[in-house]
Amino acid sequence: MAGDRGLLGPVEVREIAARLDLTPTKRHGQNFVIDPNTVRRIVRLAQVTDQDTVLEIGPGIGSLTLGLLETGAKVQAIEIDDRLAALLSETVQQRMPERAHDLRVISGDAMHVEVGAEGLDPTTMVANLPYNVAVPIVLRMFAELPSLQRGLVMVQLEVAQRLAAAPGSRIYGVPSVKMAWFGAVDFAGTVGPNVFWPAPRIDSGLVRITCHAPPDSRSGRKAVFSAIDAGFSQRRKKLRSALATWAGGVAKADELLAIAEVDPSARGEDLTLASFVRIADARLDLPHA
Repeated sequence: MAGDRGLLGPVEVREIAARLDLTPTKRHGQNFVIDPNTVRRIVRLAQVTDQDTVLEIGPGIGSLTLGLLETGAKVQAIEIDDRLAALLSETVQQRMPERAHDLRVISGDAMHVEVGAEGLDPTTMVANLPYNVAVPIVLRMFAELPSLQRGLVMVQLEVAQRLAAAPGSRIYGVPSVKMAWFGAVDFAGTVGPNVFWPAPRIDSGLVRITCHAPPDSRSGRKAVFSAIDAGFSQRRKKLRSALATWAGGVAKADELLAIAEVDPSARGEDLTLASFVRIADARLDLPHA
């Protein structure tokens, strides 16, 4: 492969995998992008420029990494598979040697890497994420990396739709509300299975996040997120019942909902983030809360 340049296609991806004797695993959610056009579409939708430092979670064989570096951006990549982490710099050196100095690879699990201690300072996050860890990874990175201004992630289509869902929607839930804390979320498109190796059985979706200042809250993000979890803990129940354990009883739930000016007969899926902020803040005003 020495001397090869440009983005990776299906032949190159399989060649790299063969060199490593690598079989993609479900445990790590490994479905590698093998279509350069899809890579460039993702990079374009993410609006990455040479002024950006991009956080990439799970770069794998490096298909998207090369597309990000092609823009002139710096890339900080976190890879859970030690073999792939070790190979990524080599792949970039072979295919885009002039961009190799702008890649930093961290070997580790994105759910446990101490991102603050690593000195990460990305302006945007662009990643192809396995569905089973997509939401916690995205929430963690936006919570712990205040330098992030925006992001574009590719996830299972159903997860993408949930992240971008609006109040009152059947699929609106905990991920939808929590993401709203960090920014505006919109659905940016669908990606079919044939651009991956191995091809998944389902479509993927692209989600774009544009950060904004968090809402004013006396209780803070963790308390608001606790209220959100409680509000959706029993989706079919009205808020006064769903919040009872969290609030300290149905009477307490009624009291705090009155303070928050939220209808006790509503359900979690009816509420905006602002309503959950008022509920969390109202808990501070309850005696012995």
